[in-house]
Amino acid sequence: MTEQPIPGGTNGVSPRSIIRTPRDVRDIAHIGHAELLTPTPEASLAYFTDLLGLTVVAAASDSVYLRGHGDYEAYCLKLTASDHAGLGHMALRTWGPAALARRVQWLKDAGIDGAWVEPDAGKGPAYEFTDPDGHNVRIYYETSKYRGIVGAEDDRPAMKSNHQRYRGRGANVRRLEHVNLMARDVRACRSFWEDGFALRTFEIIRREDGSEDGAWLSSTVQGHEVIYVRDYLEGRGRLHHLAFWVDSREDVLRTADLMNDARVPIEAGPSRHIPIQGFYLYTREPGGNRIEVCSGGYLGFDPDDEPVVWTAAEYAAKPGWGARLPSTFRSYGTPGTGAAEESVTADWPSPAGLGHARP
Repeated sequence: MTEQPIPGGTNGVSPRSIIRTPRDVRDIAHIGHAELLTPTPEASLAYFTDLLGLTVVAAASDSVYLRGHGDYEAYCLKLTASDHAGLGHMALRTWGPAALARRVQWLKDAGIDGAWVEPDAGKGPAYEFTDPDGHNVRIYYETSKYRGIVGAEDDRPAMKSNHQRYRGRGANVRRLEHVNLMARDVRACRSFWEDGFALRTFEIIRREDGSEDGAWLSSTVQGHEVIYVRDYLEGRGRLHHLAFWVDSREDVLRTADLMNDARVPIEAGPSRHIPIQGFYLYTREPGGNRIEVCSGGYLGFDPDDEPVVWTAAEYAAKPGWGARLPSTFRSYGTPGTGAAEESVTADWPSPAGLGHARP
């Protein structure tokens, strides 16, 4: 192992020389869930259940826990009532108790503040900390497996290898696919996950001055689980979007029909991304958070592969097919910064909670 400084420091800590986690150390198994904050909890819940097809498995205080039909854990989304939209936290599961202990020790050795939090609806205990841009992150190992019974309802599938009965409700999303976070310093955030958790970077958009507009990282062969994009409004700890997986491009197209008939504005797509090449559809749930329904994209099996690096000019030239992303994609995030932000389209009103900045 070689010592590498984290560019720009971490979590407000001055840059320091720390031990970089070897690339072949895989302590992080996968992304586990995200907590989404919403100022319109009832309308947001209807969006996720009726349109996306998630199943409610538990509720406590101001939060509801939901799952996709492919999740082996109890839930992938925690929906929490709040006075503003945004990310409550993102959680990743480790491969075991020893792996969790190693990552916690790395954080402590790096001088990054954190604390243990109690189990939450069958997951944890978890160790909570913040990334270099202030997003709340939890890592955990202990979890509860979904057994197909919620209350009096028998949701067990016919196939023992499946986790939940297939009901075909709404978009019928299978799982949380990735979390896209906005950051003032994308490169510092990318280095943080590479150095501390051995996440693999698949693609980068890099400017001539060395700063980065985007980075796509994953703990698996999946092209992205954690994404960072530049926050052009220079907010802090903002969410760009959550993405949920469906089985095919046709399911993404079907979701577009569902959203259109439900009078939900479509911000972008259906189309195909340049990084990772996933097929996408973007809308905003009633609380104002951007949500993607996606499918496709490549898998990376080569252990020696290096990140694909796009220059800003190469990315702007758009070598892939499909419509360009709207201007709102560069500026809109949750919570709002207080600056005037565009509506989804010229003929649709802005979602509720849009202008709420985090206290």
